[in-house]
Amino acid sequence: MGDAPIEQAKAMIGTVAEPTIWEVERGAIRRYAEAIDDPNPLFRDVEHARGKYGDLICPPGFFGWSLRGGGIADIIALVLPLLVKAGYPALLDGGVDYEFMLPVRAGDTLTSWSRLADITEREGRAGKMIFTTVETTYINQNGDMVAKARQTLISR
Repeated sequence: MGDAPIEQAKAMIGTVAEPTIWEVERGAIRRYAEAIDDPNPLFRDVEHARGKYGDLICPPGFFGWSLRGGGIADIIALVLPLLVKAGYPALLDGGVDYEFMLPVRAGDTLTSWSRLADITEREGRAGKMIFTTVETTYINQNGDMVAKARQTLISR
């Protein structure tokens, strides 16, 4: 235990995981919209969505199915053993903040890159905690950035 593993983890800030490839298809969009009980016709009715977007669009936070790559899981796999070694075995999801630039449409193929953005230590009521931030950028097949995500993971 101690600060050495934390410093080793901090030295990894800026590390980028292998890209993840995502396939976006209509059926997956519809099933996801049903699963989250979102009745928006832009996610369910092709004719309705076609008028404005050309096809169904994804609900916010849904990017289709991963075909290849580990993304954020690869970043966690790099950092988590060091945090456990430092005495922080519990990992909690601290939430995700999204920034959306363009709609993700049925038929799109996305590529995402996850990067270890930050590791900070904070003292809270429950004691010392480590906050790990992973940023993921999503690019469509035309080279356009469609979204950015900032995932926070809390280790205690």
